[in-house]
Amino acid sequence: MNYQICNRCVMDTSDPDIIFDKIGNCNHCNDFFNTLSKVAYQGEVSDRNLLRIVKKIKQDGRNNKYDCLIGVSGGTDSSYVAYIVKKLGLRPLAVHMDNGWDSEESIENIKNICSKLKIDYQSYVLNWKEFKDIQLSILKSSIPEVEIPTDVAIAAVLHRKASANNIRYIISGGNIATEGILPSSWFYNPKDSKLLRSIQKEFGTRKMKSFPDFDYKKEIYYKFVKGIKTVYILNYMNYSKESAINELKSNMDWRTYGGKHHESKYTSFVQSYIQPLKFNLDYRRATFSTQICSGQITRDRALEELKKKPYNEDKVAKDKEYICKKLEITLQEFENIMKLPLKTFRDYPNDQKKLDFIYDVYKRYFKKKDLTK
Repeated sequence: MNYQICNRCVMDTSDPDIIFDKIGNCNHCNDFFNTLSKVAYQGEVSDRNLLRIVKKIKQDGRNNKYDCLIGVSGGTDSSYVAYIVKKLGLRPLAVHMDNGWDSEESIENIKNICSKLKIDYQSYVLNWKEFKDIQLSILKSSIPEVEIPTDVAIAAVLHRKASANNIRYIISGGNIATEGILPSSWFYNPKDSKLLRSIQKEFGTRKMKSFPDFDYKKEIYYKFVKGIKTVYILNYMNYSKESAINELKSNMDWRTYGGKHHESKYTSFVQSYIQPLKFNLDYRRATFSTQICSGQITRDRALEELKKKPYNEDKVAKDKEYICKKLEITLQEFENIMKLPLKTFRDYPNDQKKLDFIYDVYKRYFKKKDLTK
């Protein structure tokens, strides 16, 4: 298609499935505003709903050491969730999934948050050799969803820890204000275990033995058998990332680490270098578009930022060398991977039809709107 950019946000035809209306606004920001009206902060109504949710969590966990679980990465959203749940009087267990790629800033942030807030902390360290092999398999598969192994492992670890500690609520940092726009063509369902295993079988050198897998079967078990719910608490607040960062810096000795999800050195490199250069997929567009629609930045400012390269030219060579050394591949092997023909999940065995059916049934008949009733 001919190049086109949205008149309201900054999403463009780098998303092959984008649709523009008659006045040039895209489906992403139109959908965002439709969703925003239903789940975003609504003043006193949201305040009351938040208090009801907190009361429910406290009641259900009154006989347990912890009444909720929070995943901590050292990033803004998860750090602020930890800060907020303590202010709300909850008793969280903090869990970190360590995949070997944490930045120094993120490690220090987790340490400060848990120490200052007196939150019990557990770390789940992945088998590095196995995980590294899975990451390489995904790179060699040439699909844009490079971070599927990490996304799967996070979900698996949080649910395992919640179940093991008899915790019924996982408090997530996911929120509409900073993550409301993400094209489906950029992000396929990470819970498709068939896809991950088929890619590992074709490109990997190790079997997935200790890797914490998480598919629709496990999700059904944890949700309906164990009764574990995920609460997106930031949606019940007037959440601003800039304000959250300032508050964390002032009260938690929190350190900034760069762009969105750059608390991980690998994620930073994937989103700033691999995905933009190989797949013409710049996550900044989705982030900026969300921030534009939620009133956090102007479209003109976003367009100016997008004129800059997504990676730091002065340090990209060093970053590439670090990534290759840790993955135990040569720079030439990495360049060969970057030149491989582009693929999608559809090029490998997958469970898309089954997952679409299951989640459609869930949304129609089982999903509750919130925990405020």
